[in-house]
Amino acid sequence: MVTTVLTQKRMELLREMVPKAAAVALLVNPENPPSAQQIRDAQAAADALALKLIVAKAASEGEFDNAFADMAEQKADAVIVGGDPLFASRQERLADLAARHVLPAIYEWREFVEAGGLMSYGTVIREGMRKGGVYAARILKGAKPADLPVEQLNKLELVINLKAAKALRLTLPQSLLARADEVIE
Repeated sequence: MVTTVLTQKRMELLREMVPKAAAVALLVNPENPPSAQQIRDAQAAADALALKLIVAKAASEGEFDNAFADMAEQKADAVIVGGDPLFASRQERLADLAARHVLPAIYEWREFVEAGGLMSYGTVIREGMRKGGVYAARILKGAKPADLPVEQLNKLELVINLKAAKALRLTLPQSLLARADEVIE
């Protein structure tokens, strides 16, 4: 499954960014059905890297502060912010909380990094919107939706924010910077 592979890769990237990490938190929305799979994937990835996984839950923006406080109390060294529409609509807030709690964070989409977050690894949302537009145009021209092929987003990108790294006092590995699709300064 694509999400399993992406979760493993995000965990590996965090480990590379913070090599001395012993515990990684995963922020999920418990009301979003895919969160159960995100937790299973993150646990498997953490086990493979001999990391402790801390699951933090937030079903509303009002729960963000407590989730990050819980991560800090449990001594998380970094955090993966799970993919969720609630989180995607609160990019700046989540990036600010990660910075305030001095938690290196990786996100699913580059928009978090553009909003001040440290790092993202995932699909390109703009590509999905473009493909959606192409599908809509084909349907408007008479194509039957059932006849259209199912397509997955296949372009992945790694984006790193140097300003966020500096604020967290992280020394970025050159190997990681070299692999980045974009480095925001």
